[in-house]
Amino acid sequence: MADNDSMRLDRFLASAGVGTRSEVKKILKSGAVMVNGIPEKRAETKIHTLCDTVTCHGRRLAYEPFVALMFHKPAGCVTATEDTRHRTVMDYISHDRKKELFPVGRLDIDTEGLLLVINDGDLAHRMLSPKHHVAKTYFVRVRGMLSLADADAFARGIDIGEKNLTLPAKLRILSVGETSEAEVTIYEGRFHQVKRMFAACGHTVLYLKRTAMAGICLDPSLAPGEWRALSAEERGILVSPGKETADKGKLC
Repeated sequence: MADNDSMRLDRFLASAGVGTRSEVKKILKSGAVMVNGIPEKRAETKIHTLCDTVTCHGRRLAYEPFVALMFHKPAGCVTATEDTRHRTVMDYISHDRKKELFPVGRLDIDTEGLLLVINDGDLAHRMLSPKHHVAKTYFVRVRGMLSLADADAFARGIDIGEKNLTLPAKLRILSVGETSEAEVTIYEGRFHQVKRMFAACGHTVLYLKRTAMAGICLDPSLAPGEWRALSAEERGILVSPGKETADKGKLC
């Protein structure tokens, strides 16, 4: 039995959504839990998550190590697990395994859109690592008229006051006027990067919304503040983040 497939029964039950650790202990004492057809009341009993059959009140339980959610972040919400002044991402999520979850990366408090919320620290690190160049796409509204010169500047990389230029980015202009709208895709995640790139071109960002990350696109049926679990297809794309995956495998 591999160590990573073995866990205490009470932890398995809590992870499977049966209840909190304290609630699980009461359920175990009641005799409602069976392991491989045999009643089991001991919380410390080790089970094999892949091979053992665990039921509670006659319902078979399944354990999924990886949890991944899509959240439509509203403006005014901070990308954190806790905050004393503002509502956080986690305040909107009521998942059974909420304590394991955390948002991948950050969006500014006034920025809306897609946030991925997962429980895998290694995957989050890979997605945020500069060397993986994971694509992030935003809808943006700016003050002033965007031009092909702006798109060319984004494609070359822009000086935003740091040692290196930004990586080449894609700017697709959607409308032009006193305020202009565009879609921009970047492949890194510097501090306030999108706003600073437009500022360097003489434009102030008025509205910013992330619409895609790592090939996963924001579900248009999700209102701000709503979330859902990723589909099997979305999960498959997510576990292989990278520029090619994000560009070629986008679910939009």
